[in-house]
Amino acid sequence: MRLFPLVLIAALAGCVGGKGISGCDDNTIFRLIALDSAPFTARATIQFAEDGRVTGQAPCNSYFAAQTAPYPAFNVENIGATRMACPDLAAETQFFTALQSMSLSDVRGDTLILRNDAGREMVFKAGD
Repeated sequence: MRLFPLVLIAALAGCVGGKGISGCDDNTIFRLIALDSAPFTARATIQFAEDGRVTGQAPCNSYFAAQTAPYPAFNVENIGATRMACPDLAAETQFFTALQSMSLSDVRGDTLILRNDAGREMVFKAGD
């Protein structure tokens, strides 16, 4: 029974208020470490601003988008990116396809998990 208050506090500590995941610290950069339970070896990041903007680095290009759903829902719209070619274009396509399909978010400490009803999942860790 004593664990319940600690678990509740830990669950609430990740993000509070704000639009979307923007209740998190604006300076937190999350790096993708796994996609659909497989390690994601290319570099990809995501960062949330208080005004609902999403920015990050995909395997080849910088990107921006709008996070339009209230936490814990997740919905990115209007994704734009620079257009540089690189050897990781397949990983970049995989990243953007997965990101656009996510519908739920969960922040626990330094871990961000995005998932959808089809069972897909993206696991990010805080830190550049």
